[in-house]
Amino acid sequence: MSSNPEDSNNPEDLVSVRYMVDDVGAAVGFYTKYLGFTVRMNAAPAFADVVRGQLRLLLSGPTSSAGRPMPDGAVPAPGGWNRIHLIVSDISAEVDRLRAAGVPFRNEIVKGPGGQQILLEDPAGNVVELFQPAGT
Repeated sequence: MSSNPEDSNNPEDLVSVRYMVDDVGAAVGFYTKYLGFTVRMNAAPAFADVVRGQLRLLLSGPTSSAGRPMPDGAVPAPGGWNRIHLIVSDISAEVDRLRAAGVPFRNEIVKGPGGQQILLEDPAGNVVELFQPAGT
């Protein structure tokens, strides 16, 4: 997996997704070490901005403005089932590599008519889907 930060200089050309995380430093390490992201901006412990191609992932910690409680008292938290979707060319090899590194998975590889997928978790419990399209 690789990322080209030169593709990501103009924020208007990026697709941005925000993930709430418990530990911004751990999240930055996870996404850069295991999933091919590069750091665009790091203001840990509150916030970091990492990119992979045209995907900009906003990692917001508890002390970030995105982590402030809502008027009803609800506090934004990591986890859930919404996820980023990363295309891989060899899902089995990626799963082997990530498992060997101790990355946790929520399931096993699922095969369907469109391809194969598996769900892994970042250090805060946010879901990342690895997907290998059918025919690759």
